[in-house]
Amino acid sequence: MAKYVLGIDQSTRGTKVLLFDENGKILLRVDKSHRQIINEQGWVEHDPVEIWNNLLIIVKELLEKADIAASDIGAIGISNQRETAMAWNKENGQPVYNAIVWQCARGTAICERLTQKPGFADTVKEHTGIPLSPYFSAAKLAWVVENVPLAQELMGKNKLAVGTMDSWLVYKLTGGVIHKTDYSNASRTQLFNINTLKWDEEICQAFGLTAESLPEVCQSDDLYGYTNFEGILPESVPIHSVFGDSHAALFGQGCHEAGMIKSTYGTGSSVMMNIGSKPIQSKNGLVTSLAWSLGGKPSYVLEGNINYTGASITWLKDNVELIDSARETAQLAKEANKADRTYFIPAFTGLGAPYWNSDATGMFTGITRITGKKELVKAVVESIAYQIGDITSLMEEESGKQIKALRVDGGPTKNDYLMQFQADILDRTVEVPDAEELSAMGAAYAAGISAGIYDNKKVFGSISRNIYTSGMSQENRENLLNGWKKAVKRALAHIK
Repeated sequence: MAKYVLGIDQSTRGTKVLLFDENGKILLRVDKSHRQIINEQGWVEHDPVEIWNNLLIIVKELLEKADIAASDIGAIGISNQRETAMAWNKENGQPVYNAIVWQCARGTAICERLTQKPGFADTVKEHTGIPLSPYFSAAKLAWVVENVPLAQELMGKNKLAVGTMDSWLVYKLTGGVIHKTDYSNASRTQLFNINTLKWDEEICQAFGLTAESLPEVCQSDDLYGYTNFEGILPESVPIHSVFGDSHAALFGQGCHEAGMIKSTYGTGSSVMMNIGSKPIQSKNGLVTSLAWSLGGKPSYVLEGNINYTGASITWLKDNVELIDSARETAQLAKEANKADRTYFIPAFTGLGAPYWNSDATGMFTGITRITGKKELVKAVVESIAYQIGDITSLMEEESGKQIKALRVDGGPTKNDYLMQFQADILDRTVEVPDAEELSAMGAAYAAGISAGIYDNKKVFGSISRNIYTSGMSQENRENLLNGWKKAVKRALAHIK
């Protein structure tokens, strides 16, 4: 019986292929970056043909390095950068334009135009769970249809295919036969009704798109077709899972039950809570999406995004030059004067949930004569934990579900001071898995389970975690949190 699983993680900077053994352990990883195509207007694109060719290159390289029989690969799972979208010719598979990356805001004018339609923005939020924004795929695809003559021509002939990067990879992997996506990716396009679980005809029409051009929406652990990577494998292997990357990481973290929550610490942070089988409409700016649909059972999430977490540490290093590397921050924070009550508000481009003020600017507050370099570094590190705490508290409030533990991943989780302070300020355990490739792992595990290679309980039970528990008194915690809230108010008070 086949015993290996390939996990493909097609991310913003590059594409990774990981080989997992019969126990879900990573045996090998190969990755390759692709160009970031940015013009003078700040528009961001990727060349989808380059991404496809890179995937073939790294799969071949992985198999050459791996000491296994290629015929023993039994399933493939895919995770992908969300919201990045593209269009291509159904008949010959040729892209009509580059992929427009999630970071690209060229659809702003389209969204502004649509806000003039009475009630349309409210309809979008109610039907899709997300606010009308150029961040999501719909406005990007609308821009292609409005500005690329070939796209208009092909749509008129019902020969245009559009979708997110997972649907492009599935299409190419299956030789141009299959045009499918999963529920998690569909729910981030702003074209999918998360209540009816279908493409929303009213919203599609408003963006100038047709449901016929969009991919078929499937279970996240469905059979998406077979591939041999254009002859690289000796025989075809089933593609048994597709997830958006954050959703795959949630699954890889084992957050399979309602109330379970994970936070990915990176340049910014994505906090995502599994809220179960029914959507919850946030009243405070959180986004509602589908986590996945597995075995015919959909699960939903609340998600909050923070712009500046790891980026604040980068600012300390590159702009202020208080540190030479991020590794220094843990020790400096530990050595800082514990009596110091300096706070840092990282509002470089405003404040997000739950404050939602785009005019706010960053500031240090509470500085006294005992404040020095170490104390400033500590304040920046702690600002990450406070922001995560704001989001998790909001999620508890809106979901009505008590959070027992926060599962975390990303580079900053190596900072033991941050992880301990996060546990202290939340008064919850913080769990750091030993595995780092959570998106690829989540997709691979789902594929392996679907293909009968993995046992659900066994494979997730094999993940070891470093556990941080709160050691802070309730009085100290409340004093610190009150200080944080006052610091935020001071930052907001400076706005004219």
